[in-house]
Amino acid sequence: MGRKSRVVVAMSGGVDSAVAAALLVEQGHEVIGISLKLLSEEAGNGSTRADRCCSAKDAEDARSVAAQLGIPYYVLNYESQFHREVIQEFTKAYVEGLTPNPCVRCNGLVKFGFLLRQAIGLGAEFLATGHYARVERDCKGSRYQLRRGSDHERDQSYFLYSLTQDQLARIRFPVGAMTKDQVRKQAAAHGLRIAAKADSQDLCFVGRDYRTFLREHCGDRLRSGSITDRTGRILGQHEGLALYTVGQRNGLGLAGGPFYVIRLDPKNNEVVVGKMDDLLRSEFVAEQLNLVAWDRLSPERPVLVKVRSRQAAMPATILPLGDSRIRVRWHQAQPAAAPGQAAVFYDASEPDLLVGGATVVAD
Repeated sequence: MGRKSRVVVAMSGGVDSAVAAALLVEQGHEVIGISLKLLSEEAGNGSTRADRCCSAKDAEDARSVAAQLGIPYYVLNYESQFHREVIQEFTKAYVEGLTPNPCVRCNGLVKFGFLLRQAIGLGAEFLATGHYARVERDCKGSRYQLRRGSDHERDQSYFLYSLTQDQLARIRFPVGAMTKDQVRKQAAAHGLRIAAKADSQDLCFVGRDYRTFLREHCGDRLRSGSITDRTGRILGQHEGLALYTVGQRNGLGLAGGPFYVIRLDPKNNEVVVGKMDDLLRSEFVAEQLNLVAWDRLSPERPVLVKVRSRQAAMPATILPLGDSRIRVRWHQAQPAAAPGQAAVFYDASEPDLLVGGATVVAD
């Protein structure tokens, strides 16, 4: 980071952000720890969120780490912003037959939007988090680059593709070049009590079953309808488009399968199913393109594309269509991308370099 500076660290209560704070303190920076209160303690059905991320227990752990490190620590209440920008948009998208990625939206608007502005207001030069990703300058020093975390199993660059150059200029990921094992060893070396704390696996506001969440939060907007094949023949009934997603195989309740959801039709309120071969696509269109590594998209560029965070990036070509829309052509047919999903592109010759991303809209 060069000269020592004031840095706000977003502390989730987990080991990654704790080590990020510890490393910055060790480097001599003036560190301020902040946790975000994004949710109430009620998880629905009278249960609590004590076993999920962003809980009161996580805030207690973050406060304990801050006390160990001797840094000031605050909790900011962003419940209204999170509910408006993330939860409401999540439920709205599913009701409309889309498959949204709320982590992308949360990163762009909440963590590196509202919180980054708050950090700057506190006089901080940077906002640091425990994300497994890396921010660098290109060889000309003209653009900030976003690269995959060195621990590819933990890499979170997929969820960060929407960040702008202005945001990347103010962001630091201190553990991005480390593996998880190295992070835990650093936590132990710094004497942090949460060195062995388990990672959170669930979407913070949903838990293990997003369908239960949707039934609780938008059940009045779920309309039953027909499950059809590609010819329009009715095979069964669905309980609401929000409860289904492209590629789904289980839970369809159809005889004569296996069947896969190949398309959701909001106009006719139908779930369209077919065989595995019917799911394959050679291309799709995406919109709201955000370029990180490049300042513009030339007529045609080879890239590696991920439409799901856990899948391998596959070879494709992207072509501009205008108005921040692009066409993605797979080099080999792939299972259909669901409208609403994030399509994230990496450089074909430099696979760790994130080129940009967009939101899937159609085949």
